[in-house]
Amino acid sequence: MSTITIACLPGDGIGLEVMASAKEVIQTWAQTQNECKIEMQDFYWGSDHYVKTGRMMPEDAISKLKAFDAVFLGAVGNPALVPDHISLWGMLIKIRRELELSLNIRPARVIDGIQSPLRSPGNFDFVVVRENSEGEYSESGGVIHNGKDEIAVQNAIFTRKATERTIRYAFELAKKRNSKVTSATKSNGIVHSMPFWDRVFQEIAADYPDVETESVHIDALAAFLVTKPQTFDVIVASNLFGDILTDIGGAVMGSIGIAPSANLNTEGRFPSMFEPVHGSAPDIAGQEKANPIGQVWTAAMMLDHLGYPKGAESIIQAINEVTRQEIKTADVGGSYSTKEVTQAICHHLQSFHLKNREGKTR
Repeated sequence: MSTITIACLPGDGIGLEVMASAKEVIQTWAQTQNECKIEMQDFYWGSDHYVKTGRMMPEDAISKLKAFDAVFLGAVGNPALVPDHISLWGMLIKIRRELELSLNIRPARVIDGIQSPLRSPGNFDFVVVRENSEGEYSESGGVIHNGKDEIAVQNAIFTRKATERTIRYAFELAKKRNSKVTSATKSNGIVHSMPFWDRVFQEIAADYPDVETESVHIDALAAFLVTKPQTFDVIVASNLFGDILTDIGGAVMGSIGIAPSANLNTEGRFPSMFEPVHGSAPDIAGQEKANPIGQVWTAAMMLDHLGYPKGAESIIQAINEVTRQEIKTADVGGSYSTKEVTQAICHHLQSFHLKNREGKTR
């Protein structure tokens, strides 16, 4: 039996609570199968660690993480203790850059029992493939002069290597889904990087004649995700555009608290990292109000990536069953605590296992 090793970084705020929930779900799944063993190790890095040491993570943090099969992150940030730009670049972005996590994958779909704020959401199920290493979030630039003459320059860096990698991944993913790729662009206003992005998209699209394609300007695409989300399958976007679109995806699902994501090292040289989209929400930390679904769904994505798609699907089925029964936290219209929702998901995982076992013995 193989062993999967997972580095767990609860981080800040509600990250500690939802990480505990997801670990409980993972262990429950592990107990229902004989395919692998799960070994999880906690690393309590984040804002509290910064207050004590002046660093969000130890100097050898990245080398420690490289020894694991996957990195599982809760949430990062506590503005009352550490400015956001320090916490972000000192932990999350540092991990993304040094583990070469070049793609960010974020699905959005209808979850039974969770009401979308849209009047007519349809049965939407789409995935955003976001370039995760450069683009508008490049560190290139600076600030010069003072006073009225002060100038801030922020350079967006688009390399062919990263752009091709992102777009090709989107096409390969679409082949496994509904064979449609939508490219987020703004070539009518951003005159260098976006025409380049469009050109690479068209070149790669030629290799996939059976996949439907479209290019949509980011402002219109943001509106279409609200007015007709059911028309999308795979959306591919640059770093900034993907970041914006995926928050819209969480919103149209009913809460950003249920949205998962994966940061992938596509070459397998280093472990990939999995994190929910929501923030650390320090205002509700420790009150059992946090929605664990985002972290639990992220755990399902992690298991799928590690080669256990049936385990991933069983967790998603358990989430759907729990929300269908209206066992939900307050952010999605329920009255249950973090722990109660978690226990319900674990209960349904165990029930699925018993039903499957009984079906096999008959």
